[in-house]
Amino acid sequence: MELIIQKTDTLKGVIKAPPSKSYTHRAIIISSLGDGKSLLKDPLFSEDTRASLNACETLGAEIKQKKESCIVQGTGGKLKTPEDVLDLKNSGTTLRIMTSVASLAPDYTVLTGDSSLRTRPMQDLLDALHGLSVTAFSTRNNGKPPICIKGGFKGGKTDIKGDVSSQFISSLLIASPYARNPVDINIKGNFISKPYVDMTTDVMNKFGVNTDYDKENNSFHVENQSYKSRDYTIEGDFSSASYIIGAAASLRGEILVKNVFKDSKQGDKQILDIVKEMGAEVKFKKDEVAIRGYGKLQGIEVNLENAPDLLPTVSALGAISEGETRITNVEHARFKETDRIHTCAVELSKLGVSLKEEHDGLIIRGGAKGGVVKSHGDHRLVMALSLVGLKVGGVKIENASVYNVSFPDFPETMKKLGCKIEVHK
Repeated sequence: MELIIQKTDTLKGVIKAPPSKSYTHRAIIISSLGDGKSLLKDPLFSEDTRASLNACETLGAEIKQKKESCIVQGTGGKLKTPEDVLDLKNSGTTLRIMTSVASLAPDYTVLTGDSSLRTRPMQDLLDALHGLSVTAFSTRNNGKPPICIKGGFKGGKTDIKGDVSSQFISSLLIASPYARNPVDINIKGNFISKPYVDMTTDVMNKFGVNTDYDKENNSFHVENQSYKSRDYTIEGDFSSASYIIGAAASLRGEILVKNVFKDSKQGDKQILDIVKEMGAEVKFKKDEVAIRGYGKLQGIEVNLENAPDLLPTVSALGAISEGETRITNVEHARFKETDRIHTCAVELSKLGVSLKEEHDGLIIRGGAKGGVVKSHGDHRLVMALSLVGLKVGGVKIENASVYNVSFPDFPETMKKLGCKIEVHK
């Protein structure tokens, strides 16, 4: 499937932000570990979150899906061993979190996925689990999926690098309440993407589990506890909303985005500061934000250490801005669905953009024009490249259907606001 993006001059409208993918993953998995029945309101049903949902069902949770909610009958932490290998498709979040959670099942669980997922580095998480007396290993002995996990989570103390993936830390934390002994997790080195871990501990707390974070020693302590069932509403997603916000900022017009919260723990909330600095007008209320664009943006320097998923969005905005945009401290974006620094550089270059690839980011000097680009199977790259097409026109994105991973109705949502996007199957 292809997306054809034509030049769009003005946008206007009111839109509800898509539900948070990150919060949906966490809510589904944590409620599945809970001690009763939970009602999850406004979850995101996408390819990635369905991977978590299916994994939890296979491990013993009972989940009933409705149009805008799901009811989860939890396991109380007593999981069952899957009858077959778990295929997690392309969901890196599911892979990483379920690696620790699977240790709560009695026997062996094998986690695998598509060709992209099987390239994801996992050795740091496996090493950290070994420190907690969990037997977990790569079946090909290369630190990548398929991953085999033996049931039995003793607990104790372990170390994990803080500069590889925050999802490794989230994984350990989510499973830790059901370890036989208390768990201490020592974060080694720079703690990148901490807002994602804050999101994890926030959901854990909402479901009745307390975590202690020692800021001075950069460590977590989790006692033996159990998750309590509850009704829980999933907030809007700043990662997905960043394409709506970016479009509104770079074109003319005004968009009101609802279901985004001023006190959100999402690191990608940074997109509002970014577009404001680039020249858009931003007015934030408690649970909605208004973006007014004036048809022109100015390049800036952006540190994306705590918001790596914004790299494609900010790269696209830099490609259609005046002056230079410098993106720094986001080397960990090389370990996402693709090496996002490199794929952003490759595809934006096809659109005539002058740029330089750095080890931890990009220097972009604009100059975008129409052309044909590829998705590399990366949902965020598709939606970000759409922003370039809206500004300059004549952009065709091949293999574009992967936006289903996080934003299944992306084209329809953008069309409602006036964007000229055509879907060619």
